[in-house]
Amino acid sequence: MADEPARLRIVSFALHSARGVIRDQSTRRRVMFITLMVAMFMLFSGTTFLQPLLSPREHPGWFLLFWLACAWLTLTALLLALFDLLMLRARERAARKILREKVDHD
Repeated sequence: MADEPARLRIVSFALHSARGVIRDQSTRRRVMFITLMVAMFMLFSGTTFLQPLLSPREHPGWFLLFWLACAWLTLTALLLALFDLLMLRARERAARKILREKVDHD
């Protein structure tokens, strides 16, 4: 039971952080950039100097864990980019509607 408040604080922090990333465009784009850079570094390191450690026949657990983490980061950046695109389109539609109403009013 003593662990319950700590777990609740972690969940609350995670939710507030996610909201902040989703709502703020510059933060969202910064997170996209960072996740893509980390994924590209993982891709580079996994195919070069970490390749012996990530051999699927010798270390299948490390292989799966590493490439799933790389795929997770890539998918996260992709979904954030898609969300950013949708937010831009929605903002553009709202601006166009305001402009149309302003022109119709005048």
